[in-house]
Amino acid sequence: MKSLAIIPTYNESENISQLIPKVLEQNNNIEILIVDDNSPDGTAEIVKEIMKSNPKVHILEREKKMGLGSAYIAGFKYAIQNKYDYIFEMDADFSHNPKKIPEFLEAIKENDLVIGSRYVTGVNVVNWPARRLMLSLFASKYVRIITRMPIKDPTAGFKCFRRKLLETIDLDNILSDGYSFQIEVNYKVWKKGFRIKELPIVFVERRSGKSKMTKKIVREAIIIVWQLILFPKYWGRRRKKLKKNNF
Repeated sequence: MKSLAIIPTYNESENISQLIPKVLEQNNNIEILIVDDNSPDGTAEIVKEIMKSNPKVHILEREKKMGLGSAYIAGFKYAIQNKYDYIFEMDADFSHNPKKIPEFLEAIKENDLVIGSRYVTGVNVVNWPARRLMLSLFASKYVRIITRMPIKDPTAGFKCFRRKLLETIDLDNILSDGYSFQIEVNYKVWKKGFRIKELPIVFVERRSGKSKMTKKIVREAIIIVWQLILFPKYWGRRRKKLKKNNF
């Protein structure tokens, strides 16, 4: 089975050259797709240099910073087009331990979506300030109450999908970004009745670089759960309108 790890990047030059070999050594059939949003620190140039000697590394370069959600959508479409069987979401900053990849690949054999969960066996987060941890815990509980999804970490970003699952989702009708992107995708997967498993992980705050978390991302996550539940048709119309205006 052929796997692809999609890793969005923006100013990750300090991490990416170390992360790529760590991911590739986890399985002989795994490849990497970097989706870079025109990083001014030269992240794309580092990746392209690695690509010269490693055909398992690929890159999609975008003209500007367009957000995490659209980066994953672009990666999903690439994975579907190139017939990868299993598709990972991963951060570029070592918050997601590449050594967990074999466990994901084992779990995905009996499931359609495997989520690396920080909260399925308690709280497994390292080096986060108390305020950020409490915000994340509140957001997770808030999402579960409103949507009724039986997922303890609905905003988690370390995931593995079956390609056949992604082929059933209208990727062009997903608008949200950041935490809310993860919520929206999870909700669509759950509503379609796919098999979901949460795999316990330890989430470690980034080794270097700056966090991409913003207040705007948090606000969007709070709002989208109501839009998904109460106004799903409006959400789809909004997406089409923004696409028409070159969103």
